Formats: sequence, structure tokens, C-alpha cells
Amino acid sequence: PSRSGGSWLMGILLCLLLWGSPGAWASYLRRSSSCTPIPHRMALCYNIGYSEMRIPNLLEHETMTEVIQQSSSWLPLLARECHPDARIFLCSLFAPICLDRLIYPCRSLCEAVKRSCAPVMACYGYPWPEILNCNKFPADHELCIAAVSTDENSSSRRMPRASCKDCELEEASTAREILENLCANDFAVKIRILRKNVTTTISDFDLDPGRVEVLKHGPLLRTEIPARLQQWLDIDATCVHNIMRGTHAGVFVVCGEVQSDKVVVNKAYAWQKKNRNLHQAVRRWKHHRCPEQAG
Repeated sequence: PSRSGGSWLMGILLCLLLWGSPGAWASYLRRSSSCTPIPHRMALCYNIGYSEMRIPNLLEHETMTEVIQQSSSWLPLLARECHPDARIFLCSLFAPICLDRLIYPCRSLCEAVKRSCAPVMACYGYPWPEILNCNKFPADHELCIAAVSTDENSSSRRMPRASCKDCELEEASTAREILENLCANDFAVKIRILRKNVTTTISDFDLDPGRVEVLKHGPLLRTEIPARLQQWLDIDATCVHNIMRGTHAGVFVVCGEVQSDKVVVNKAYAWQKKNRNLHQAVRRWKHHRCPEQAG
């Protein structure tokens, strides 16, 4: 949400403002809370894996209307796919499972979600709320809700990181405009992207190494471009998801900039027959001279 990022993040902070320490509030909840079905209108937690929740919840929301209103403030953050366990973490607070005792999220779950999602909040100038200080939650050896996804430090998988910008496919308006975009960016490549799975919260993507055509390498070595682009596919889940638009595979022309240890894609065009302007621009690129070159 690029246009309204500040407003929904402010809503998040406001809805958590009055939450106190878990201990005293947990004692009160055990005496006063009641079980109620999670309604369809609570999009954040409906169909989360259990059907009933406690009210008041762990955030001191006393009515379902308040719960629905405040929980909806977090939906844009989930849309950024910042962490596959973000929904579990949030619902453990907004819609605590109805058992004979209160179950808090584990400290490690909070820390994992914070590592991935706090940078997104920081994009809009907001820190991770102190009210969600992970030190307030129980350690893993206690009874608590643990992470479900593979640990992000595991060699078998890299945890995706969300992008701060909304990355969408560009309309190939004119060949000249496309050439100007290629000139304005550090690198430009034609690549094929494959979706590895469609069952998890965040889809994994692979670069087809046999379908990498370097149009412009800029400060990058040609030989390092495939690895850099695979890194982009791994960490910029939101951008890649938006580009793929639900497809299993696709060919794209992407261009972007090099930022220290990573590449950032600024423009992406779908390589399709109907995109004649894109085809024309790529054909002309080999002999095209950018303004700074022409001077």
C-alpha cells in the first residue's frame, strides 16, 4: 500500500497503545473472558485453523466490532508477505485460541516476524511498536505458540523479505519510453521466472538459468547477474508475486539498480507477442546510445 501506508500503520500503533504487560492482564482474562466463534468478517483470523476465540483478547479488545475493526488494520501488512507466520502471530493476540488457559506467542515467533516485518513498517517511518516488545512473550521452553515455517537461518531456505515499494508490471507504452527506462537503470535483462510451489503462504520462485539475456550489465559482472537475480527472487517476494500475477511461468524484461549487496528491480515488462513496443525496444537497444553516451 504505497499511497496509504502511513494511515494503516498509524492505525496499528493506535490499536496497540493501551495493551499492558501480559501477566496481569492474563490473570484478569482467565476470570472474565468468554469463548465466541471467529466471524467471517474477521478476515485476519477467520479460517486460521481453529474456530473459537476469547473476548476480551490479549490486546484488551472487549467487543467483536472492535476486534474486527482493529485487526483489519494489519491486513495490508500481510499483503506485503513479510513473513509466513505473521498471521499466526497476530491472531494469537487478536483472536486467542479458546482453551482452558491463555496461550501467548513464543518470543522466538515474535522475533522472527519482527525481523521480516519491522523493515516494512520502517519504510513508512514507523518503528516496531514497543507494545509488541518480544521480550514480553514467553521463552520457547514454556507453553506458547511457536513458529510454523522453516527457520530463516536454515540453509535449506531463505526467508523472503518484503519490498518497501509496490512493484507492478509496466505497460509497454512506446519503444522510446522503454529505452529511456533502460538507460536510466543500472542493469537490464530478459529472464524467465518459474514458480516453484503454490501451496505455501509465500510462493518460491526460480530463475531459469538457460533463459537469461543480459541487455545491460552496468556495474555488475555478466557472470554474477544470474545469482544476483535469484537473490532478488528470494528476498523480494511481494514484487515478484505482483509481476507473476498468479502465473506459473513467464518471460520478462526487468531493469533496476544495484544497492550494495542486492539488486532492486524498478521496472518489469511482460515479454508477450502483443507487446510490440517492448520487442521493438529490445531490438533497437543493441545500437541505442543513451543520452550520457551520446554526449
